[in-house]
Amino acid sequence: MSDQLKLMLYLKSMISDLIYINSIMATELIKINENLVAIRKGEDFLEKSSCVDEHLKISSHIVDIIRNYNKSENNLEREEDLEKHVMQHEK
Repeated sequence: MSDQLKLMLYLKSMISDLIYINSIMATELIKINENLVAIRKGEDFLEKSSCVDEHLKISSHIVDIIRNYNKSENNLEREEDLEKHVMQHEK
């Protein structure tokens, strides 16, 4: 395997890892934001707003991004783990 190809595969793997890590941070920040609103304004305010539904939709888009760039079979497990965790946030 040529050095250029090795480098490209390495960079592809690194970018995939960064996308995954950023996806985790994004979904966790969404939940932190919801929790802060609930603390500050109360659960009733959060339940009456459209934010929770919008956040679920955004989180779903984040999982879709992972699916789009997570082409390796080795990464399938972490894609499933993220989706499971994100959907548990909404329970």
